[in-house]
Amino acid sequence: MITRHDWTRSEIQALLELPLMDLLWQAQQVHREANPGYEVQLASLLSVKTGGCEEDCAYCPQSMHNSSDVTGQPALAVEPVLARARAAKEAGAQRFCMGWAWREIRDGAPFDAMLAMVRGVRELGLEACVTAGMLTDQQASRLAEAGLTAYNHNLDTSPEHYDRIITTRTYQERLETLARVRRSGITLCCGGIIGMGESSDDRAGLLEVLANLNPHPESVPINALVAVEGTPLEELPAVDPLALVRMVATARILMPHSRVRLSAGREQLNREAQILCLLAGADSIFYGDTLLTTGNPDVAADRALLAAAGVRVREPLPC
Repeated sequence: MITRHDWTRSEIQALLELPLMDLLWQAQQVHREANPGYEVQLASLLSVKTGGCEEDCAYCPQSMHNSSDVTGQPALAVEPVLARARAAKEAGAQRFCMGWAWREIRDGAPFDAMLAMVRGVRELGLEACVTAGMLTDQQASRLAEAGLTAYNHNLDTSPEHYDRIITTRTYQERLETLARVRRSGITLCCGGIIGMGESSDDRAGLLEVLANLNPHPESVPINALVAVEGTPLEELPAVDPLALVRMVATARILMPHSRVRLSAGREQLNREAQILCLLAGADSIFYGDTLLTTGNPDVAADRALLAAAGVRVREPLPC
């Protein structure tokens, strides 16, 4: 299988517009060749620092620019976070993701606590992922030394649509953050969101940027907008579930060896739509009852879903 980094937007648009049966067939072939065994990784996500973010992301209830219900809250301490990580592992998660509602990582005690959390999560035998905005080369190096597995920094949408969603940080700044993470040796978790008023060409544009990163992001979250009251996008209609299936399938074809994560918006999908996403090449789900500040299917429902789909769960590593 040839892994490409020279996809054109027109090629990607053609994939997105294929008859659904043909698109799923192509994605299945790629997925089974690149990822034999059909395992699904369970990832748990905890909001360590919630609300009060300086960015003006139109979709986010944690932005201080939006009148949503989430307000700035003090960051959780190290031990309660590690207790949640232990619980996540006992529930079957293999990756523990931690989020800070920051524009950029802050040095001093908050960053020292982050490093301690990363070390503690890794000592539990879990993969550790952090999302906390922009960071410096030195901060990336210290996170790598602490054992951080992955850093999440989504591109959100296409370069052309981006300014309609966020004005406080440029697309180029996002790409520079990804480059800093890469230089440190930490793997990338980078994807986007559909349902934010973008066109089909914008969806292809997002995938074009991701698929032409070299190497591809090791983890690609595909999110559907959760329209939260008090955000500028609160009135947008729910995403067509088949549009999410198409994004997952196309991402799988473009980035064969990346872990494609079915992320925000999964609560809005019925069981059959989620199974279609697994069929299309999603090989990870966020697991648990909360995804940062929005709902997520609970653990028992997820276990039942995966059993119904007949996929294996990747087990956590021993301590």
